[in-house]
Amino acid sequence: MKTSNIKKTTWAACLAGTVALGSSVAAEDIIKVRLMGSDLAADIARGAVQSCREMGYQVAAVVLDRAGDTMASQRDTFARRHTLEIAARKAGLSIMSGVASVEMRDSREDIRAELNHMDGIIVMEGGIPIRAAGSLVGAVGVSGAPGGDIDANCANAGIEAVQDRIDFAD
Repeated sequence: MKTSNIKKTTWAACLAGTVALGSSVAAEDIIKVRLMGSDLAADIARGAVQSCREMGYQVAAVVLDRAGDTMASQRDTFARRHTLEIAARKAGLSIMSGVASVEMRDSREDIRAELNHMDGIIVMEGGIPIRAAGSLVGAVGVSGAPGGDIDANCANAGIEAVQDRIDFAD
């Protein structure tokens, strides 16, 4: 028997076995995960920075994926270099908690000092989770405006700039 015929026979046997066992595979064995694309992440960061720029503030915006890894970052021309790190850490808090960083700050003031010692997070206002079809797909953090509330407004504006694309996520 030729090697290609053996491969085809083996493949067919494996496929038949998989189909036969398919009913015994638990639903939790395979988990579907929603991921944010890099273009969407870049557009959120750009929208957040643009929103703050229109108000006269130079900021940085960082978008993290659901695992807390950087997908996109943008620093406006005169934003200080530390704004990138702070924005990423604000987004990190939203990834960890699944809520806006201000909600986590307000609800867990009792452990704020401890949380601020963790790598990749800071308990400050300006981090907003990004959800698509009910799933947490990432977070955006903004830093550099004169107040976390303004940072949060710009982060929300970045998400709102692409909301139509998020709403049609399957």
